Amino acid sequence: MRLLGADEAGKGPVIGSMFVVGVVVDEERLFDLAALGVKDSKLLAPSRREQLAASIEKIARDRYVLEVRPEVIDELRQLMTMNEIMVKSFSKVLEKLSADRAILDAADVDPERFARRVKEGSRTGMEVVAEHRADKNHTVVAAASILAKVNRDRSVREIEAAVGKVIGSGYPSDPATIRFLEEWAKEHGDLPPFTRKSWKTAERIKARFI
Repeated sequence: MRLLGADEAGKGPVIGSMFVVGVVVDEERLFDLAALGVKDSKLLAPSRREQLAASIEKIARDRYVLEVRPEVIDELRQLMTMNEIMVKSFSKVLEKLSADRAILDAADVDPERFARRVKEGSRTGMEVVAEHRADKNHTVVAAASILAKVNRDRSVREIEAAVGKVIGSGYPSDPATIRFLEEWAKEHGDLPPFTRKSWKTAERIKARFI
């Protein structure tokens, strides 16, 4: 049996893209992933995630990485809720891949509803299930979570390299991120182009400094 795991990284940040990743693995190769130490990306150090990502890509039968850029998120939020954006993003990933069963890390308070909407949106013939904490309970979803987090981390570091400043994690709870945005707004009279300007955090900073 071919299993597909899908997870996201970067749903909540005020800076940078969101990544949704699907990984297809032959069921018998789950043992290989487990032997490597594949688990929920949040439990792994960044350097370890990088190491595991390379091994996952070799073991996976197929994979797909969807990047949803900040300006796209802002544009879509004028038309739909963030939950609907998550459904569309996971649906796009499932459209690109084929397996017997897809396991999603649920991006909705109702996992069954999320699975149903993603299945309908992707028009896939796969069995689709969604669970909360699927990245902790299913190795194939943990593999997807690692690839999503690695892609998200790389994109943040690329932004830092481009602007020559520390931007932190990009999350509203990160003091380094807020400090960066406030200083940028004071200096440039606008928010950086890689900011999710529809976020309340961005709106508050804009109201104070611009």
